[in-house]
Amino acid sequence: MAFRFQQPQQNPYGGALAPAIPTHSLLAQVLGMTALGLCVTALAAYVAQGVAPGLGLIALIVGFILLFAINGTRANAALSLTLFYAFAFCEGIGIAPTIGRYIHTVGPSVVVSAALTTGLGMFALAAIVYATGLDLRRFQGIFLIALLGLVVFGIVSIFVRFVHPEIYAWLTLVIFTGLVLIDFARIRAGGDGLTPVQMAVSIYLDVINIFLALLSIFGGRRSSD
Repeated sequence: MAFRFQQPQQNPYGGALAPAIPTHSLLAQVLGMTALGLCVTALAAYVAQGVAPGLGLIALIVGFILLFAINGTRANAALSLTLFYAFAFCEGIGIAPTIGRYIHTVGPSVVVSAALTTGLGMFALAAIVYATGLDLRRFQGIFLIALLGLVVFGIVSIFVRFVHPEIYAWLTLVIFTGLVLIDFARIRAGGDGLTPVQMAVSIYLDVINIFLALLSIFGGRRSSD
């Protein structure tokens, strides 16, 4: 299910917003945190191979709680970063059953293809924003409303399947592609008052959701061949 944590540009806790950081330094910092978080997720998914779906669901719920804890500790960078890596570990356990299902039904190549395509896609989207100055931040509200609708569709489809999984995956891909462009534009602009950890969380969630969408698309096509 599509899943994202979004911090508003204003500081809801009062006081000054996070100080601006030079663009290139901020980009390197955010991408470094994100990359390490993704490594933690990959490790957790590998360790949790064969974990029961129920345990995976519990891990996702714990991760959801940790997202709010990350936001609440934004003034303490070290604690916020530690919570981010704890969240990334929970996320790895949560998605392990999904990855395992594709490995056993389609083969490990589909996971590799989805991961490589996600990585190349993120690089291309970042290059577009930094090379052209594309700024879609004014459309952030529209994308978040679309994401909310996607989440509702996902919940309803658990009980009544009226949206084909591949269509849902494509919608997820389109929405999170837009959110990636917004996130990179935010980094290019200096962060919009968000901390580097909060921006890393946003980019991380973009990557995970795009990866899962591509896994569903590629896996569905391989299984139908």
